[in-house]
Amino acid sequence: MDPNTFPTKGNLILAKNSLGLSRQGFELMDKKRNILIREMMELIDQAKDIQSQIDKTFRAAYKALQEANMVMGINNIQQICFTVPVEDSIRIKARSVMGTEIPLVEASPRTDIPTYAFYSTKAVLDEAKAAFEKVKLLTIRLSMVENAAYRLAVNIKKTQKRANALKNITIPKYEQLTKDITNALEEREREEFTRLKVIKRMKGR
Repeated sequence: MDPNTFPTKGNLILAKNSLGLSRQGFELMDKKRNILIREMMELIDQAKDIQSQIDKTFRAAYKALQEANMVMGINNIQQICFTVPVEDSIRIKARSVMGTEIPLVEASPRTDIPTYAFYSTKAVLDEAKAAFEKVKLLTIRLSMVENAAYRLAVNIKKTQKRANALKNITIPKYEQLTKDITNALEEREREEFTRLKVIKRMKGR
């Protein structure tokens, strides 16, 4: 038997303290969960908006690329594609939201001169390049937002489990323990009071 469940005043104080801490912990978990949910809902809205922009920009980019293929020839476009440099401007940082590490992905838009000659290309190729550059930046943003939303969802699930454990197991346990010890102490006091009355009556006789 757990000695902390014995009906003593010391154990009653411990049980009340544990009950108070459990209730405080539940309130904190509940607040944390609400903050994380609000943050995740904002990210979901951002993801929808970015996805819409990506779809629109992709259509414009492929349309411009198809026109470039027709005007300049697919072989020429393929050769120009080989001159596109590798993307090396992506930087990954992090920020914390209620203990959840959220990635911050950044990339510098390319403002340098195209790797192809202007005299041998058409303006439609410039349009396609600009559109695909925009798609790249939007895709980077979308990956950051979706990754952040996933991490928040995982943390929300953990927080929910802890809150449920406190609400359904820990708090009822200490409420019952406090009640049992209080009842036992009150019963003991009544017995002691009755015993003292009997002793006093016997002495009076």
